[in-house]
Amino acid sequence: MTSAAAPVPPAVHPVSRPTALVTGATAGIGLEFARQLAHGGHDLVLVARDETRLEAVAADLRASAGVRVEVLRADLVDADDLARVEERVADRQRPVDLLVNNAGFGLKKRFLDNPVEDEVAMLQVLVTAVLRLSHAALGAMTERGRGGIINVSSVAAFLPRGSYSAAKAWVNSFSEWAAHEYRGAGVTVTALCPGFTKTEFHERMQVRRGDGFMWLDAAFLVERALEDHAKGRVFSVPGAQYKAVVALARAVPTGVLQRFQSIGRR
Repeated sequence: MTSAAAPVPPAVHPVSRPTALVTGATAGIGLEFARQLAHGGHDLVLVARDETRLEAVAADLRASAGVRVEVLRADLVDADDLARVEERVADRQRPVDLLVNNAGFGLKKRFLDNPVEDEVAMLQVLVTAVLRLSHAALGAMTERGRGGIINVSSVAAFLPRGSYSAAKAWVNSFSEWAAHEYRGAGVTVTALCPGFTKTEFHERMQVRRGDGFMWLDAAFLVERALEDHAKGRVFSVPGAQYKAVVALARAVPTGVLQRFQSIGRR
């Protein structure tokens, strides 16, 4: 008499989690995106210039959230570095489900007081990198029929504030177009328009950071942005005060608004 074979236990497969790639991920809004996405169940690809800070953030999130974190040191002003990030975003074997174009660049001085090389470098980060990484992401995402992009813009996009404002206005226009163009292919595109936010951004520009009601916490900002993106909204403007600023900017003549362009540069 033969005994029945022991049942074979079912195969155990690793948990499949969505992957988010965040640029400018070691400080401020980008770091907060990394934290909230990790604790929300996303594996991460973190992109920034400082490898030491990248590794420290990655180690913290691996330990606290239990997710996989890949680091990619890159300066998005550098064409070769940007190409490496593009290649990672476009990788069909390791898909990126959410791209967060967050890397920032700000100049304290007015247009003619800055070397033109600095102005061009700012456009490389705020416009060229957003365009190229979005192109790489959209190609892969539309093939899969799903994905998302959050482009971090600014309330400044609605105001006359020199080349920074112009760059962010481009981000808004591009994001709005892409949101409608690729929604039918399963891709959600959102432009996040923050106002003043308590991060290192202003300190790096050697601009005084405030603490009044016009200054948002990064955690609140990112939470609202992710909620708006999940709802499929094209624009996310966190904070009632900044919704009011955007509405006012659309109603007030540009010449009047331009008188206040020094706010936030001191």
